[in-house]
Amino acid sequence: MEILQIIITSIVSLIVLFLLTKLMGSKQVSQLNMFDYIVGISIGSIAAELATDLETPVHSATAMICYGVIAAAVSLLSERSLKVRKFISGKPILLLDNGKLFRKNMKKARLDLSDFLMQCRSQGYFDISKIQTAVMEFNGRISILPVSTDRPVTPSDTGLAPEQEKMTTAVIMDGHIDEKNLKITGNNEVWLTKQLHEQGYNNPKEVFLAMCDDKNKLTVFEMN
Repeated sequence: MEILQIIITSIVSLIVLFLLTKLMGSKQVSQLNMFDYIVGISIGSIAAELATDLETPVHSATAMICYGVIAAAVSLLSERSLKVRKFISGKPILLLDNGKLFRKNMKKARLDLSDFLMQCRSQGYFDISKIQTAVMEFNGRISILPVSTDRPVTPSDTGLAPEQEKMTTAVIMDGHIDEKNLKITGNNEVWLTKQLHEQGYNNPKEVFLAMCDDKNKLTVFEMN
């Protein structure tokens, strides 16, 4: 009986956790600031406790909902008030600019030189003299602006004006045709079947992934 109740409370906790995450928005997953991080840990701990709380599961669920509602309210306030946003999320911190490292700002960011150099290397900068500006964002990531003479050449540098590329669309995934995406490309299954036959595929199940671009070029990755 207890095992069944644990299974039920686990499912309930997952459902509540999912709904709260939807309420708080995708930022909770992709761009955690300090407040989001604290709320995420707290809700996760309560959710784990809820799964095994056989006596008072309502208390844990109520606490989870309170955390979620507070997080959503703070997010709404941050959107509407610049002061609240700066207080909750913090401000970017300038670490390096024009060949000068700012030691005080590094201390403020709780970042030592070893960590800074490691993060630079992870972005491909083994020589920091090739960095014009480095800024720590509110989520702890470092954004880097390279020195102009060391950045990659762009078409505009050479006076070229290439045609703007558009996003490709997945029309087959794991052997299944995505009819909605296929319709977005302006094509149908007859066209898709013909394209597959031309590339040596008799059935969509032979295809792991197929992408269609804005020029109706189909790129196929076989199932293997």
